[in-house]
Amino acid sequence: MVNNHTSKKKVAILIENFVEDAEFLVPYNALKQAGMDVVVLGSRMNETYKGKQGKLSKQPDSTTTEAIASEFDAVVIPGGMAPDKMRCNPNTVRFVQQATQQGKWVAAVCHGPQVLIEGDLLKGKQAAGYIAIRKDMMNAGANYIDEPLVVDGNLITSRQPGDLPIFATAILSRLGYGGKEAALPDERDPRSEWWKLADAWGGSTKGDIVKALNTALSGERYSLEALEKYTEKESDAQIKSLFQEMIGNKERHIQILEARLNELGEKPSLTANIAAQYAKVKTALTGSDDIYQLRSALGDIQTGIGDIGNLMVATTDPVSTAIFTQIHKDLLTYEQRLVELYRARVGVEVKSPKPTTGAAVSM
Repeated sequence: MVNNHTSKKKVAILIENFVEDAEFLVPYNALKQAGMDVVVLGSRMNETYKGKQGKLSKQPDSTTTEAIASEFDAVVIPGGMAPDKMRCNPNTVRFVQQATQQGKWVAAVCHGPQVLIEGDLLKGKQAAGYIAIRKDMMNAGANYIDEPLVVDGNLITSRQPGDLPIFATAILSRLGYGGKEAALPDERDPRSEWWKLADAWGGSTKGDIVKALNTALSGERYSLEALEKYTEKESDAQIKSLFQEMIGNKERHIQILEARLNELGEKPSLTANIAAQYAKVKTALTGSDDIYQLRSALGDIQTGIGDIGNLMVATTDPVSTAIFTQIHKDLLTYEQRLVELYRARVGVEVKSPKPTTGAAVSM
């Protein structure tokens, strides 16, 4: 793609070791393909920076020590573990502060807002960022918004890799790149085929997305079958009722995941199809004690939380990421409900020790 709509814009994109690869590559390639002058700024000129996922290896064009903010139209701050290093460099923080004060577009994704926190640039601002730094952003004075894209003044922020095609589109449109030839989707349209843009810009391929969906589907099918077996063995009415509610939730998750695969023209994988059989074999070996069933269900949920948490940041597809995020929220909710029941049951079953008398104890 070539930018025929405006004069060539100059954009700085910051880099440090352990940057989240896609969060650098997607905006970088989007800007380059739009014909913009993209300058990679690091802390040290003679270093080759490596991405967190091992996909990126990049030398900077210059450093934030030398860079002059007034010469740029925008600054992009990718995430990963890099912003924690960027914020320790006073020259990087100064550069971002000056760009913000001069009204340049400043775009930060995922952990990128850590640099904004360091520069005291979030006070009174609406902003998004990775959920793990939500409290940090709020403590810095931001009004945290859990949405794929938040724009407040000259600040553009997003939360995670799944937001990247929307994030990059927002940057392009505000730099004047658009029109019919560009064919960029409306950044407010959640159902656009964003994954295709992300793929073209170096993000997840269709195969990556399908693999992630099938991984989630395998987990949900396994959990559904296991819950059904736990329910058969459970005699505690309250625990059984919660298991049945969770079964309905799993069935909805499976329907949504299968529908997404169908939208992509794909079918469940062999692994996803046999996941339930694996659960049947495993649960057949378990006991029938009520607390054992409860703890088994809790263990399955906790495994699912870890697995789906990894999938939440595995692709640059907003639609699939939203599905994974909802599953993750549901799992966290059921984990707490299972824990509450477990504590209540253990509290009933474990008797308090009898108070000791004044009699001497023989040794």
